[in-house]
Amino acid sequence: MLIVKPQLNKILTERGYTQNSFSKEFDIPQTLVNRFDKSVQHKSENLFIIARALNLKIDDLFEVTEIDDPASF
Repeated sequence: MLIVKPQLNKILTERGYTQNSFSKEFDIPQTLVNRFDKSVQHKSENLFIIARALNLKIDDLFEVTEIDDPASF
């Protein structure tokens, strides 16, 4: 089983961006940036837009943990 947690706000903070400054600099809708870490589903188009703006792979936008025993979750 995989546990996948979006990490956009952490990445933005590490790079010195606020959600607002990132949104404005890369012309990405503020709502998309604001909701990214709260969403359970992400449109593939949005993943590519954000990953390319940050020069990252899509995988880098998430913290992925593999759990062998689902009962331990």
